[in-house]
Amino acid sequence: MRAITTLPGTADSARLEEIPEARDAPDTLLVDAIAIGVCGTDLEILSGAYGQAPPGRDRLVIGHENVGRVRTAPPGSAFSPGDLVVGVVRRPDPVPCASCAAGEWDMCKNGKFTERGITGRDGYASERYRLETAFAVAVPATLGDLAVLVEPTTILAKAWEQIERIGARASWSPARVLVTGAGPIGLLAALLGRQRRLEVHVLDRVTDGPKPALVAALGATYHTGRVSDIPPADIVLECTGVGDLVFDVMENIGPDGIVCLTGVSSGARAIPINLTALNKQMVLENNVVFGAVNANLRHYQAAVAALAQADRRWLQQLISRRVPLERWPEALVRGPTDVKPVIVFG
Repeated sequence: MRAITTLPGTADSARLEEIPEARDAPDTLLVDAIAIGVCGTDLEILSGAYGQAPPGRDRLVIGHENVGRVRTAPPGSAFSPGDLVVGVVRRPDPVPCASCAAGEWDMCKNGKFTERGITGRDGYASERYRLETAFAVAVPATLGDLAVLVEPTTILAKAWEQIERIGARASWSPARVLVTGAGPIGLLAALLGRQRRLEVHVLDRVTDGPKPALVAALGATYHTGRVSDIPPADIVLECTGVGDLVFDVMENIGPDGIVCLTGVSSGARAIPINLTALNKQMVLENNVVFGAVNANLRHYQAAVAALAQADRRWLQQLISRRVPLERWPEALVRGPTDVKPVIVFG
């Protein structure tokens, strides 16, 4: 069968090649791939920045944003041939740490986890793959290939869960949300904010293309200026990882405000900041800043529920291009109107 593989640590080593069929194993599904999303993590792996092949192997099958159709399922499982499924990305560490032992592998404490298509496990960018039933998430048939958006939505499902847990520390009635960045993660963050009936503002630098219309269609407000031009928010979801912007939102959050960082900064540039003033503000106004990455099983289930109640026409616009497997490199090149390119299988 065909798969997209790369040599981790080596730029421009990715290729579409024939690989052996995945071996059968107890309590696993055989899944036919439908679509794979392409995100910044994939581009960084393909650039040689990071990634790790499975033990004893040189090459890694990429792909973590996924949706597939069950071909075979073990008797007595909750799955049947024809079901749509999304595979969880992370697997708990083998020790396990206290978090992984409790099913909270997204909060792994010792870093010995593995991740499909990223670290130590093959991903989902193959025509067929094996998926453990314990890490398979059922998807309504009505979503179809839009279920490729489940994995990125899990990041926001976790972020919102943590925001609401932190907010419960006091009498808290948030009204205004600021999302920085109108890429797929930012747009999905705005979607979940609007599903909570909050006033949502989205800040991005582009002035044309599909992003402003996608934000408006949610009933949110699109901005292209500075953070300080927007009224202070109760909640900020920072989805860019741009260092200057991270500190701008920290300085412009409202009292008792919560800033969730989902973007990862490059660390390539030093930024002068007044830490004394920022410390004073955070203490005196009871502000909280925290980071969120990855997701566990309940976040996948929450993501499926959020997408199932979303407007399908709006979700369709997030997938800006569907690229056939044979032309997979085209999905790696971002065009000016791209939001989320995906690679589709036969």
